[in-house]
Amino acid sequence: MFHFNRHDDYGRPLDPADAAMLGPEGLAKAERFLAQREDHAVTPMHTLPRLAAELRVGAIHVKDEGQRLGLGSFKALGGAYAVACLALDHAAARLGRPVDMSELTMPDVRALAQDLTFACATDGNHGRSVAQGAAFVGAKSKIFIHSGVSDGRAAAIAGFGAEIIRVTGTYDDSVAEAARVADEKGWAIVSDTSWPGYEHIPGLVAQGYTALVGEALRQLAEPPTHVFVQAGVGGIAAAVAGHLALRFGAQRPKVIVVEPARAACLYATAAAGHLVKVPHGEPTVMAMLECYEPSRIAWRVLARVADCFMTVEEEDAVDIMNRLARPLAGDPAIVAGESGGVGLAGLIRVMRDPSIAAQLQLDRNARIFVINTEGATDPMVYRTLVGKDPQEIAATIARGTA
Repeated sequence: MFHFNRHDDYGRPLDPADAAMLGPEGLAKAERFLAQREDHAVTPMHTLPRLAAELRVGAIHVKDEGQRLGLGSFKALGGAYAVACLALDHAAARLGRPVDMSELTMPDVRALAQDLTFACATDGNHGRSVAQGAAFVGAKSKIFIHSGVSDGRAAAIAGFGAEIIRVTGTYDDSVAEAARVADEKGWAIVSDTSWPGYEHIPGLVAQGYTALVGEALRQLAEPPTHVFVQAGVGGIAAAVAGHLALRFGAQRPKVIVVEPARAACLYATAAAGHLVKVPHGEPTVMAMLECYEPSRIAWRVLARVADCFMTVEEEDAVDIMNRLARPLAGDPAIVAGESGGVGLAGLIRVMRDPSIAAQLQLDRNARIFVINTEGATDPMVYRTLVGKDPQEIAATIARGTA
């Protein structure tokens, strides 16, 4: 399914609050946080010349977040960053003075963070980020996971010292339960989705994601002409589209938002012209994107600066995992999890429809930017779908023989 954005807000400037959150000052703050992390390194930017030639586009660039901060997902940038910002705000209030990012590891700031408990609901990656951020600042974390979250992902979250709380039902059920319990216990809820009256913290999460856009633009010789970006509730898509719109204005790249057909809440919202919660159906293999209601902030941004919304099928996600693990000669191998290659899967699906490709000007001059949003965050699932051990692929890549 494919839908061109026809919303009344399409093409309008971002809401001032969203522009402040996703603009250059927000990016600079996120980068100051990363400077405090000993495990921070700029993630790779791969080019796929053989695939670009096959699809008859100018270039395909893949930002590989499978190597981000030891978590293997772009979400390492969001939840942990929001936790750090909240810990600094708490310290500033208690100390009666501004507290800078450079003070995060200072004993007096960490001592104050011990009073804090951060909670969230997660499909896996966001919870790991929040738990990692809480451990980094010296706070506690309580992570709510729904029935579909694998034991492997739960164990990875617990590895950062988090208490795991299982909730019967879907991701949306876990979001509601996390919010209820956090309010009752006085915990700080760090969600990557927003609802009426709750926007500041999800905005901080999205602000953290802008760091990967800043890195990408420095790595690319020229700005992209097209971006295919996957979406669950829409946080990463809004961060990428919003920052690029603020950076390039009328010359911004076209942004195509890609979702699983089984959980296409943004597609349904765009088609309806207002926020839509889609019904729960059969689970999708794209577990990190299995969300049924968009973030209000994300939709407010995407209604203005996303050009198109589309869906991909289950086989598209599995096919791209295998294609990246076994690339055409001349292209690098990339370990992409079930949701990691969905943006690239969207590009391949669009190129099967010459009419849509022509409308989007996807031709020999097109420079495509996509994000591998996660590596093999659940190695057992990866082996099942790809038939190869992700560590073996990574070792081959490191030897330069992939």
